[in-house]
Amino acid sequence: MAPVLACYALKGGVGKTSAAVNLAWLAAEGGRRTLLWDLDPQAGATFLLRAKPKVKGGTRKLLQGDTDPADVVKSTQHEQLDLLPAEVLYESADLDLDAAKKSSRRVERVIRELPGYDLVVLDCPPGLSLLSSNIVYAADLLLVPIIPSPLSLRTLDQVVDFVGSVETSPPGVLAFLSMVDSRRALHRDVIGLVADRYLDVARATIPASATIERMGQRRSPVVAWAPTTRAADAYGALWGEVQARLTAAPINTAPSTGQ
Repeated sequence: MAPVLACYALKGGVGKTSAAVNLAWLAAEGGRRTLLWDLDPQAGATFLLRAKPKVKGGTRKLLQGDTDPADVVKSTQHEQLDLLPAEVLYESADLDLDAAKKSSRRVERVIRELPGYDLVVLDCPPGLSLLSSNIVYAADLLLVPIIPSPLSLRTLDQVVDFVGSVETSPPGVLAFLSMVDSRRALHRDVIGLVADRYLDVARATIPASATIERMGQRRSPVVAWAPTTRAADAYGALWGEVQARLTAAPINTAPSTGQ
């Protein structure tokens, strides 16, 4: 099975979908045949990649094993990047998963039935759920955006604890700072706190940027239409770190001892 990168956060509005779309595009641009699976019922990644938010036969049948995943994959503007779109307002995933056999492995099973990819990127819904458990079992690396605030650090602790509850082969966890404004004293303080408290956090930070906000207007990744901007450089640096970690040993992002 191809390496699986899951962009995951406990709360929305922290830059998760923007990271998923830009990193998937960069992977494809680098020659990897890449699949982006939009699991978020808000369908942000599906919108940004100009696809219809609809799954042939419905997401329920896909997760329950009644639909061939190959039949619902769509191509995008990048020939190396495919999309498995979200279904808008599909919010009963936990009930449908619970009704399926091996309910914690359904996402993994769908991915296994889609051979030929060099990387699978999951844009995950926020929160803790049975679908979240599926994602943790399927992923090799959880990429967790955190905004520079004390409450956001608390959600990172919760993600680490959640991953630690997985009994076999838990994925690595890599946090990165998102929506950073280095002019703000609080942001600078939180960046220092993250560096002191956690063993492995991405060096790359994603800035608070009007360029990123315009992705919704352009319906395209920043790295595709504004490749020379600071935001695109930041995603490029983050992708470099993600690539290195996908090929390395599992990551320990637990709080440092003695802190």
